[in-house]
Amino acid sequence: MKKIGVLLSGCGCYDGSEIHEAVLTLLSLSKAGVESICIAPDIDMTHVIDHSTGAEASETRNVFVEASRIGRGKVVKLSETNVNDFDALILPGGFGAAKNFSDYAFTGKDCKVRPDVSKIILKTIAANKPLGAICIAPVIVAKVLGKGIEVTIGTDNDTASNIESFGAKHIKCSALECHVDEKMKVVTTSAYMNGESIAEIAEGIDKLVKKVIDLI
Repeated sequence: MKKIGVLLSGCGCYDGSEIHEAVLTLLSLSKAGVESICIAPDIDMTHVIDHSTGAEASETRNVFVEASRIGRGKVVKLSETNVNDFDALILPGGFGAAKNFSDYAFTGKDCKVRPDVSKIILKTIAANKPLGAICIAPVIVAKVLGKGIEVTIGTDNDTASNIESFGAKHIKCSALECHVDEKMKVVTTSAYMNGESIAEIAEGIDKLVKKVIDLI
């Protein structure tokens, strides 16, 4: 059975992994008969957001612990993950990618990616294994891989401009589509970057998952 790693950045669209995107990814993998391996770094979240108000909460939470909510307790620490453990890797979106995997949410094009996240992305590509990225996560992939990589985050011009400042190429796509960089084996879809409903983003994520599997 094929195994695909799903790298989570917490639990919640404003401070962690976007839950719809993460669960739809896991659902698509399950329907395709693929085993998913949920992975998360064991680090404190940058901050915690009260999702009912959008305000910052005065508490501390852990990315690994929060990701375990999505993985139903079955999550592997990123520090204990080896690229040989999976056949491909997918990064769902959510502000956690821009806040916990990197500081993109605060510094934009001058962002830095966490070394352990950068390392797993680079090792996946070096091993010639497919990589999928959803919503804002393609920004992280573009920052790490740089020149020559093609990704989509939909149609947002400011984010697309930041991606191209990394030397990457941005391709405009709707949330119903995914873009495939055949040479690099990188598949991206915009999801909630410009999708308006869970049904809409489900179609794009399903296409991404199927393509990632095809590229294995």
